[in-house]
Amino acid sequence: MKTPVIDLKNVTVSYLHNKRGIYSVKDFVLKGGLFSPFENKMVLHDINLSIYKGESVGIMGRNGEGKSTLMRTIAGIIIPVKGTCKVSVEISPLLALGAGIELELTGLENIKIYMALSGNYAKKTIDDLIEKVAAFSELSLEQLKMPTKMYSTGMLSRLAFSSVTVIQPELLLIDEVLAVGDKGFQVKCRERISEIQKAGATVLFVSHSTEEVMGICERGICLEHGTIICDGTSEEAAMAYNKLFN
Repeated sequence: MKTPVIDLKNVTVSYLHNKRGIYSVKDFVLKGGLFSPFENKMVLHDINLSIYKGESVGIMGRNGEGKSTLMRTIAGIIIPVKGTCKVSVEISPLLALGAGIELELTGLENIKIYMALSGNYAKKTIDDLIEKVAAFSELSLEQLKMPTKMYSTGMLSRLAFSSVTVIQPELLLIDEVLAVGDKGFQVKCRERISEIQKAGATVLFVSHSTEEVMGICERGICLEHGTIICDGTSEEAAMAYNKLFN
């Protein structure tokens, strides 16, 4: 019996939601009264999900249905209020545009920090890795020496994707970042994802594009109101997603 690399059992995630628009002591006095200004908003409810090594899984759903929250829970950024989430491999997350990038630092400095955090920083190899990131991202040395706060959204996407995928990951999480950037770079990203898949990595891919999900993933999941309403082939999940808008 195969052991899943990602195993979620009865996972529930909720946030404290400011229901009265209270953001200061003055607001609390004028609007709050004796009642709490916060309420729990359920985002994910009793999620049970097992994903195995080498699977490519697309995650779809309308805005606000819990896709990004699910990815952040798997990445260990969010702790469930109920249930367990176990991941048995190293995670390479690409969860949001610019996430993990320190905007006050240069592109070169950000690459070095990412390599250090991922355990891939070594004096003998760092120059080679930087060269590979620069080649794939098509960012010039002059651009890589600039503070990333001066980057366009496309440049941030190029830097983030190239840094995360320069070394073969075990588990790659991608949350809608391929929608940014020009068509040529999007094609390069899909080709790189295909290489990563062929090398045996597990891929989780969030997108609103059914064509992208069906092109990249074999398995698909569709979320509605924080629950899984479809877990099947990517084509079946795409059909379930399209029905949400009928």
